[in-house]
Amino acid sequence: MMPLDTILLKRTGLVASLLLFALAISCQSNKGNDPIPDPVPPNPGGGVDYQTTPVTFRKPANFPDIVYDLSQNLLTVEGVALGKTLFYDPQLSRDSTISCGFCHQQFAGFGHSDHPLSHGIGGKFGTRNVPGLQNLAWGREFFWDGGVTSLNELPISPIQNAVEMDLKFSDALIRVQKSPGYPAMFKAAFGSDTVTTARFLKAISQFLLTLVSADSQYDKYVRKESGGDLNPDELAGLNLFQQKCATCHATDLFTDKRYRNNGLPAGAINDQGRYTITLNEADRLKFKVPSLRNIERTFPYMHDGRFATLAQVLNHYTSGVTDSPSLDPVLKANGKLGIALTDTEKKQVSAFLLTLTDDTFINNRAFSAN
Repeated sequence: MMPLDTILLKRTGLVASLLLFALAISCQSNKGNDPIPDPVPPNPGGGVDYQTTPVTFRKPANFPDIVYDLSQNLLTVEGVALGKTLFYDPQLSRDSTISCGFCHQQFAGFGHSDHPLSHGIGGKFGTRNVPGLQNLAWGREFFWDGGVTSLNELPISPIQNAVEMDLKFSDALIRVQKSPGYPAMFKAAFGSDTVTTARFLKAISQFLLTLVSADSQYDKYVRKESGGDLNPDELAGLNLFQQKCATCHATDLFTDKRYRNNGLPAGAINDQGRYTITLNEADRLKFKVPSLRNIERTFPYMHDGRFATLAQVLNHYTSGVTDSPSLDPVLKANGKLGIALTDTEKKQVSAFLLTLTDDTFINNRAFSAN
């Protein structure tokens, strides 16, 4: 296999990559989407010897407003290409075997379906399931416990985590600085070949911000686009979902981004969730409500991957909820634990959830390693 540095040095490969990004991003469906103006000055770094190519971030019409401040990190073809290269670069792990893309795999909705828990360097396992990466421009806090509060700081944690990539962030920067292919990419993106922490992190954020999933069958249905027809079971499932699930899985992001105890008893790891961040007793066993987008691909489910199928998830909510002081009130309404669903209704809810699979997102070559 050709070494990464050699690949990066090939000028034709770099040019092709940039053109692919420009074409793929500009050709994404804009139906029902509202453009967010993203003017990129000719020399955002203050220099006079380079010109970036702007990328317009488009908000899907059925989505709320984004929370990420694009004015502080203007999206460009060059910046996104650099961020993608960093995302898939195994040099950022101690033994150069694990990249961000190793755990966040596109075919799995940028989650990881091979194991219930994350695993990284030396085959070591973590304590939580790998969350899918999508629609990050709408996030304020990240990870199951909200331990990171800035998208620009997100990559630091997995790079330094002893069971993920296990490399000091300062060492990761040094490796990038010494890698012959990167200086040209940094100069193209930022006007200087100097590799800094801020530029490194902003570049990865630029790539992550492009991971917008909003072209599922359901999206086409709500935007009244071609291909959005729902059959009777899917429509019934949508109605049931809105009645019984949408309190937590709110808006068309399918998450209210709050932390809730959904009645799972603590497992062998005894993960206490949000409590480990806040030390507030009311936060014991609370985890961030995950988005249900691409849920067909992001199995196994829950913070510890204890459920392999959607059927098991629905069975938990109907008959497996465990009471505790911090159990979410919506799961013990009227003195009854869980959510009442018949077997037929479970099948209908499952049918609806499958309409949230976004094949355009899953198969977008602009997001893939090659």
